[in-house]
Amino acid sequence: MTSFSVFVLTAPPPGLAGENSWMIKLDGRETILRTVEMFLNRDPIKQIVVVFDASQIEEAKRKLGGHFSFSGIKLATGGPRWVDQMAMAAENLSPDTSHVLVHDAARATVPYSDIDALMEHAEQKPIVSLAAAVGSTLVEIDEGGNALAVHLPSSYQQLLTPQSFARAKFLELAKAKKEAHASEISLIKGSNLNVRLGGGTEASYVKAMINLLPKPKIKGPLTPFDEAQW
Repeated sequence: MTSFSVFVLTAPPPGLAGENSWMIKLDGRETILRTVEMFLNRDPIKQIVVVFDASQIEEAKRKLGGHFSFSGIKLATGGPRWVDQMAMAAENLSPDTSHVLVHDAARATVPYSDIDALMEHAEQKPIVSLAAAVGSTLVEIDEGGNALAVHLPSSYQQLLTPQSFARAKFLELAKAKKEAHASEISLIKGSNLNVRLGGGTEASYVKAMINLLPKPKIKGPLTPFDEAQW
């Protein structure tokens, strides 16, 4: 039976900015609280760990420790790079899970159904990632901002998180501290509502995406905790 450990990384993914953007508040709460809640109350998920840089861990414990403790979420220290935090995640990996979901802490608007689809496809390939279509023509530029080439959007997709890794593949990449080659990644369709806070994305825009998300299907009556998530 497929079971998952979830690691939410606070370091920006390779090539992206927006460090600490997960601390920006949405509706009065830090973005990261909204992010981790997307993985709660799912039977296949056995472990959730948030990895912070050493310079941030004390602040994270002070501001978020109570929320995480209530939900059974663990904290770990690693960084400052994405691959460093993956390596630390590997050291905290539960022996009882077959797959790993790695997610960017600054992405709080993943549709519930996209996470379900990712977990359903996890057994099919060693690495599976959500990806979304690019809506506009892309212009390649040099370091000075000069246009070099124009690329049609049909040739590109946005690589999103979460991403799924078979346990052995995750440990292999984490030990080497390297990113997977593009040829190793199997893509499944993700939603364009899955936007990242930071790198030019404003909090008001992310909030608007949250309001557009379909509500998850929850069996039975909603508890106060379930209602608070939405």
